[in-house]
Amino acid sequence: MMTMRTYAAALVLLAAAACVSSTTANPRRPNVVIVLADDMGYGDPRCFNAKSRIATPNIDRLAHEGMRFVDAHSPGAWCVPSRYGLLTGTYPFRVGRFHGGRESVLGADQVTLASFLREQGYATAMVGKWHLGLDGGPMTDGADLHGGPLDHGFERFFGIHASLDIPPYYYIDGRTPVAPPTEKVASSNSAGWTKIQGAFWREGAIAPGFVHAEVLPKFVDEAVSFLAERDGEEQPFFLYVALAAPHTPWLPESSGRSGADMYGDFTEQVDDEVGRILAALDSNGHRDNTLVVFTSDNGPVWYPQDVERLGHASVGDLRGMKSDSYEGGHRMPFVVRWPQVVAARTTTNQTICFTDMLATMADITGVWLPEGAGGDGHSLMPVLRDPAASTSREHTVLKADASVVRVGNWKLITHLGSGGFSPPRRRKPVADGPRGQLYDLAADPGEANNLWLQRPDVVAQLTEVLAAERRKQ
Repeated sequence: MMTMRTYAAALVLLAAAACVSSTTANPRRPNVVIVLADDMGYGDPRCFNAKSRIATPNIDRLAHEGMRFVDAHSPGAWCVPSRYGLLTGTYPFRVGRFHGGRESVLGADQVTLASFLREQGYATAMVGKWHLGLDGGPMTDGADLHGGPLDHGFERFFGIHASLDIPPYYYIDGRTPVAPPTEKVASSNSAGWTKIQGAFWREGAIAPGFVHAEVLPKFVDEAVSFLAERDGEEQPFFLYVALAAPHTPWLPESSGRSGADMYGDFTEQVDDEVGRILAALDSNGHRDNTLVVFTSDNGPVWYPQDVERLGHASVGDLRGMKSDSYEGGHRMPFVVRWPQVVAARTTTNQTICFTDMLATMADITGVWLPEGAGGDGHSLMPVLRDPAASTSREHTVLKADASVVRVGNWKLITHLGSGGFSPPRRRKPVADGPRGQLYDLAADPGEANNLWLQRPDVVAQLTEVLAAERRKQ
């Protein structure tokens, strides 16, 4: 049964789709390429932080040729929930507790970006880090794996099951391990860094011949190969490139090229690989009719002592890092290039979330989403056409525990402490003190001034917004 909310949203989608058909030079549905970096901070690309000590000419080129979103958010602040929100258009807190990969996080029939676009006639492919679980877990003796990309809308997949510091280490082609992880590798660390930075990976099973340092270029080789196959093809395609970098292990091909040590060197290599993908689109004639998104799944593992030692602020002027409730954990560099629609060198302040991507694809294709799919998304099409416009988004719920809510410039955090990697993770309230955190991000983007006690009216308003979202489960 269609609800009034669904009906109204459908009318918006139809109107926007008609606008797409009538005003673009080429009415064909665009190809879609999403490049998702891993653990890259808001302040790493120079197009988001002029003081970055990391050169990112290819990401900067995308921004120059398209639109920067300066208030874009990953829904989870760490790998698994952020990827879930991106692919499903659903806030990850609705899942409950995220496990370590023993089974697929996605429901068997759950609509994803890939399954939706495939239904609309798109060729769908994924390269890179899955990290949404495999049925039965990732350990394998070479038998086919299930619950992964091919069971959720992708026709092709080449990649790894999770982060490159989590064993077992092996490549998957489709459902089949290229070689099963029959050997063992010792753990790896780097002097001068914390135990979860540098060339860090955990000991465990590894496939013969698997080399951690070869994974980043190998993934982009596969992406470029897919794009080459599309040369001259009329069928639209969706390519999701989920890089496993600059997440640990930091394994740059060359040292000393950046001003931010091995992390910066590795991030510059990520930018090189983005450049290879853009070059493939150019050479295969797909540039003008391809919507390209570049972003990151969550913030970096970059401590205050790293900023002080190296002079590089990986989250720019924001506070926090990976997994945190603070902005540095979930505000992401986010760039969209779509030459037929998006004006070059534009910037928008519109608050968006990864969950908006499925609604955006529905808007672009002019096809209604199935009932119950993508319910936490809002189409970005109004903003893509006009950076001064707004989406229908009124509030945003963030993190897998729904501990953060945004309404306009107000941000409520339901606890004290970072809620993530930054110490202290949690602080107990004291008598007559705040029980959580409230920030006015327009006046205080660095989240230095907690207004919980000064603005109980806003605390009450945002608490009710969050409670209403939780009741929807």
